[in-house]
Amino acid sequence: MTRTALILVAAGKGTRAGSNIPKQYHEIGEQPLIAHTLNNIRKSHIFNEIRVVVSSDDIWIDGVLESLDLFSVTTLGGATRTESVRAGLQSLVNLGIEHVYIHDAARPFVSSPMMQKLSEALKTYQGAAPALPIADALKTLEGDSVDRDQLQRVQTPQAFHFNALFMAYRDHAKTTSFADDIAVARKAGLSIAFTPGDPDNFKVTYPEDFAKAARMIDTSYIATGSGFDVHQFDHASAGPLWLCGVPIDCGYTLLGHSDADAGLHALTDAILGALCFGDIGDHFPPSDPKWKGAASDKFLRFAIEKLRERQGVLQHVDVTLICEMPKIKPHREAMRKRISELCTIPLSRVSVKATTTETLGFTGRGEGLAAQATATVKFRA
Repeated sequence: MTRTALILVAAGKGTRAGSNIPKQYHEIGEQPLIAHTLNNIRKSHIFNEIRVVVSSDDIWIDGVLESLDLFSVTTLGGATRTESVRAGLQSLVNLGIEHVYIHDAARPFVSSPMMQKLSEALKTYQGAAPALPIADALKTLEGDSVDRDQLQRVQTPQAFHFNALFMAYRDHAKTTSFADDIAVARKAGLSIAFTPGDPDNFKVTYPEDFAKAARMIDTSYIATGSGFDVHQFDHASAGPLWLCGVPIDCGYTLLGHSDADAGLHALTDAILGALCFGDIGDHFPPSDPKWKGAASDKFLRFAIEKLRERQGVLQHVDVTLICEMPKIKPHREAMRKRISELCTIPLSRVSVKATTTETLGFTGRGEGLAAQATATVKFRA
């Protein structure tokens, strides 16, 4: 098997990115940019050695490598990219490396298929790099047109036969800076191939690039909670009966320690379930007189507040009311509106439905009603 190494160039300051730390350590999805890059690199499983080239004042890289449980050697870079790559190459001498890939730390979306295409190209050529055609019209600063068919956008990683690139840097890049490694290789007369690039493999350079990268990385996840509640009818009380935060004048009410709003109780439990935060009885025990006759919207507001503390976002709620009576349809839209207000989510994300048990069971006999609810929540990873 070909011994292959990767040099990750991470010594730059990234001043154009507008960050107070080097851009490669700017966090996206609770991980530094460079961590996402390294994670994608190791998915290829082709590298025997990884060298991360950093600046002399880098205080972050050790923590990143430790958090990833990734064995990698750091090497001090120079004042320019060319000097940093040369230092990385020097650190690999005498390790029997046959192929070397050089990649920018600020390109987190490098893919295994891209690296495989480079590996195939090295069977025929001494070097290879991914490249993309240019779609936009090009003009000089004076307004003259440029033939875009003669140009392409070259990306990293750029792959080479190690000895050929090492000698190219030794002979041609001691005092001269080059834009990339292909330029050094061409200066030395190496044979070069261009493989298909990937538009997603962009280099994070400007402040707006961070937002684009965050959208692509998106480490959020969805959790779903369910809740269920039952209450008996109290025909000795004239009501009103509270259901999903709406009073219904039907001549009776529900028995319970609080206002017995089965709809809001089920929804509260659904949200607590998505949070893995117990149930409504844990936080508002029926043995506590403080909650005697309490409005159930207090319980739901509590669950919503806990959701916000966890930076969760309620995406959708679905409540099903199971009863022969009272009739739900005349009140359904008012229920949806009240739940929307309490949960501070759009009405379009609130569903309230009703069904019966076809006269079976306690609901069929008109002894009480049941409610079940589902809450869909989005969390940051």
